[in-house]
Amino acid sequence: MGRRSDHSREELEALILEEGHRHMAESGFAKFSSREVAKRIGYSVGTLYNVFGSYDRLVAAINTRTFNLWAAFLERRLASRPRDRIAALVEGYFRFASENTNIWMAIYDHRLPSGVPLPEEYARQRAGLTDVVVREVAAVLPPESQDVAPRLARSLVATVHGHCTFALNGSFALLGETDPLEMATARVKESLRAAGAEL
Repeated sequence: MGRRSDHSREELEALILEEGHRHMAESGFAKFSSREVAKRIGYSVGTLYNVFGSYDRLVAAINTRTFNLWAAFLERRLASRPRDRIAALVEGYFRFASENTNIWMAIYDHRLPSGVPLPEEYARQRAGLTDVVVREVAAVLPPESQDVAPRLARSLVATVHGHCTFALNGSFALLGETDPLEMATARVKESLRAAGAEL
């Protein structure tokens, strides 16, 4: 029997999100189950959907939490004032993905149904990760190139993501590549230098 009055709505949302995130980290998106989350917290599946609206919005909320954790992870690495901040950023991308593979992949495995927009608050929170990259890219570009920083940062994220995905799924190993992190860092720096950065 589900507990129907143990928590306020805000407490229940936090409880579902925390346990849902834990389940996603353990099982991955393909094996993620809202019923399992409900079972773990002692509530019905209907309660989860009453709070988040639907299965897809629940997963979107969990993935948004991952974005927040990822941005915080990168910020902690950068707070240590590494000598090469661009390299630290790329390495941080790889490290977060390799240490949190299931929740990282869930971001890309899940798609909201056509016509269902991502809630604005989730979109705002997710943008925090890109903001970190834009800030670091802008910091190494000359004044006359500052306007290209946001677009260049998005392109560099795509570059690093591709290298990271190939590293984690074994594609680079099949190609005989032994240091995808070094490759990704080199490609990022080449692009930044082409835009006028002095690294």
